Amino acid sequence: MSKKISLTIGGKRFDLNIDDKFALFLHQQMALDLNVDGNNEVKKILEAYVRKTYELYTKEQKIEEILKKFD
Repeated sequence: MSKKISLTIGGKRFDLNIDDKFALFLHQQMALDLNVDGNNEVKKILEAYVRKTYELYTKEQKIEEILKKFD
């Protein structure tokens, strides 16, 4: 099953069909970085993307450090 999540960017509404299991997590994460009930400017979306990419980068660095310990 999928759930629809909507987000407004630059005055345009986007509807995404997301797997139920992922939808709640995605909505919670989006609420931390974006206005899920109103409009989001493109700059805000870019800033959120950079923050999330940095989070991913630091997590991958930690995973690599842990894996090196097993070598």
